[in-house]
Amino acid sequence: MSLRQYEYALVVAEAGSVTAAAERLRVAQPSVSQQIRALEQELGVRLFARLSTGLVPTLVGRAFLREAQAAVNASRRATAVARSGRDALTGELSVAVQLGFGTRQLPGALRALRGRFPRLEVTVVEEPSTAGLERLGRRGELDLALMASCQRTPADAQPLGHEEFVAVLGPGHRGLAADRVRLDELAGDPWVRFDRDGALDAVLEEVLGDADPVPTTAARVSQTATAVRWAARGLGVTLVPASTVPRGYEHLTRPLHPGVSKPVVAVVRSGAGPAETALLELLRQENWHRTPPRPRVA
Repeated sequence: MSLRQYEYALVVAEAGSVTAAAERLRVAQPSVSQQIRALEQELGVRLFARLSTGLVPTLVGRAFLREAQAAVNASRRATAVARSGRDALTGELSVAVQLGFGTRQLPGALRALRGRFPRLEVTVVEEPSTAGLERLGRRGELDLALMASCQRTPADAQPLGHEEFVAVLGPGHRGLAADRVRLDELAGDPWVRFDRDGALDAVLEEVLGDADPVPTTAARVSQTATAVRWAARGLGVTLVPASTVPRGYEHLTRPLHPGVSKPVVAVVRSGAGPAETALLELLRQENWHRTPPRPRVA
């Protein structure tokens, strides 16, 4: 068995057919078929079920592919470390961010990282839930994860700071008359909420608590920008990290009284290399304590 065979199997699983995989890999179709057959023969199992619609991983195939992905990722990291020098680093860095956290800080840290290691390729994935981050971590696909602290936060997590949350209100909402809005002032308002298993909706659940009357849900969305825009159109109020509010909507935001914030941590893979270490340090240097000023409307 070889890493090339692992890579071929992973691409076939993603593409759904040998033909599509060959196009992505830029190799002849017979070469891909031969490598997959050889891999299955050596393992003594069928990794893919041949259906009329294409190739689908079998149960054992899915288990194999998870480990194959981890092996390929480890190989790429080993190659990057081997090629790195004091002033140059090549390879791939995989970063996962819990949706809504680090929106203001991560771009600056990545820009500085790219300035230090211009040949480094960085892939950033946004995950709404802690469970999603855990799955990526177990599969060995992450070098660094940026997430809100929660009950399942790993013991080796590195604290970075806090994200302040703000309420987004529709034009003319009574709460816009003050610099801060109390939760009881939003009684009776419908809410634009997030996916039920996501960290953002968990914050809202915590804030609403035993609110009376029980808040109604106007809609559930997956992206903070969508929640802000829908709230701005008067569909309902929403609660998002201040750093995620798109430009042009700041005048419709107000912090809650008492304030709502969430600790943010970084989790770095075991045996971190120079890229992960550098990014963690750059994230620590970012400002995690100041909410950008909110423009006032005359």
